[in-house]
Amino acid sequence: MEIRPNAQQMLPPVVKNLLIINAIVFFGVQVIGDSLPFNPIEQLAMFYYESPFFKPWQVLTHMFMHGSIMHILFNMFGLWMFGTIIEKRLGSKRFLQFYILCGIGAAISHQLVQFIEVEYFAADILGVPTVGASGAVMGIFLAFGYLFPNAILHLYFAIPVKAKYAIAGFAAIDLFGGISNNPGDNVAHFAHLGGMLAGFIIFKFWKINYNSG
Repeated sequence: MEIRPNAQQMLPPVVKNLLIINAIVFFGVQVIGDSLPFNPIEQLAMFYYESPFFKPWQVLTHMFMHGSIMHILFNMFGLWMFGTIIEKRLGSKRFLQFYILCGIGAAISHQLVQFIEVEYFAADILGVPTVGASGAVMGIFLAFGYLFPNAILHLYFAIPVKAKYAIAGFAAIDLFGGISNNPGDNVAHFAHLGGMLAGFIIFKFWKINYNSG
């Protein structure tokens, strides 16, 4: 099984609506964010739970916020490319549950890491927002590799690699990035890993079997 982007592939309903919602939120914030009666970052991005900006709904809403055009394009590309296949495999209802739960799992993982940073390293992160669907998308990527471990992906549209190895590679990169804690790195690496872990746990709980191809 080889996977390449296919512009003619029909979008299933959940993937299509998630793409639309993310695009509306991103461009809405960019165009009319300053004229809204509230600060969209303070209300919809996710903050550390002890921050004065934290709201419970941010665990969900942060998944629909993005910091830059490249950020949203990368996430939506992954959602389209892999989410289309996973939604058709799971069905729309289960896929939506999977997507949201992976995003929440990523948020919980990120909060736990922030707790360690604050309590043990006195990190000043109370005013730092977290945005993006990356955790949920990484859960989808894990799902694809779980279901189709030997499927061939083409990294950079050229380098063939089996899905199971690509997943292991991305997980290793995120683990290294999270542990190294580079000051100039604003990627929530452990949120990515949390999304992947959540996806694995959900599949085990649902007793979903993998394919050999």
